[in-house]
Amino acid sequence: MNSFSFENQAGIVERHPDIFRPDWWHRGKIAIGVGGAVALFLFGIIQLEIPFHRLSDGMVRLGGFVQLMLPPHPGSWAEVLKYLHALGETVSIAFLGTLGGALLALPVSLLAARNVVANRIVHFLTRRSLDTIRGVDILIWALIWVGIVGLGPFAGILAVICSDFGTFGKLFSEAIEAADKNPAEGVQSSGGNHLHSVRFGFLPQVFPILLSQVLYYFESNTRSATIIGIVGAGGIGLQLAEQIRVLEWQKVSFLILLILMTVSAIDWISGKLRFAIIGQRPIA
Repeated sequence: MNSFSFENQAGIVERHPDIFRPDWWHRGKIAIGVGGAVALFLFGIIQLEIPFHRLSDGMVRLGGFVQLMLPPHPGSWAEVLKYLHALGETVSIAFLGTLGGALLALPVSLLAARNVVANRIVHFLTRRSLDTIRGVDILIWALIWVGIVGLGPFAGILAVICSDFGTFGKLFSEAIEAADKNPAEGVQSSGGNHLHSVRFGFLPQVFPILLSQVLYYFESNTRSATIIGIVGAGGIGLQLAEQIRVLEWQKVSFLILLILMTVSAIDWISGKLRFAIIGQRPIA
């Protein structure tokens, strides 16, 4: 059996020498690319003067912080209720912000899709506007809205809406552009106008994908809402920043544990819903 396999392989190599000949040019390009990436990485380390000698001291201090955090303890049941209320604010900020950003981005994404709006000027201006909004980080949006509407969850909701508006606009428009044009052409050939072709030809194809993206960003925005809470946009991030400021490390670890449990639960639920929406697996 083995001799037959070796003879068969040798015959294949002899009949197709070009396929089995080493492609040194391709291997050389890979080697140059990898070498260039390593050289760029080392150059960046040298230019930024990264102090690796501080890493060992930092790990010792990290161990000290971990000891201060254990065991996680909220302090009292009144504190637990306060933290749960703040956690509810964080989830609400993520949910309302994600939903608001998606609803605002959907009509704008139609303007940004080439197969929906053929006007190059409209398409260019819409895409560049989405790029500009998306280029501002959610933390910057939070600082802006805190200065405009004041502290609290309303600023956090507006920050998430602004951040997700630009991202959803890009993702939605790309999904619409990738849709099959045959259903839309079928709608037009049966007497429908351009709006009918978009409504009944494109949107039914991409709607499950759009919902899946919205669910994913809801889970991601739950983490982001924690961060923007630190700058005053409400939620559990505000409580976390306060406990860090007063050096209540056991309460800090309790809040971190609470956040991790919530994000994991939302991730599991949204994952089930995403698979159910795109049709790969039903909700179990």
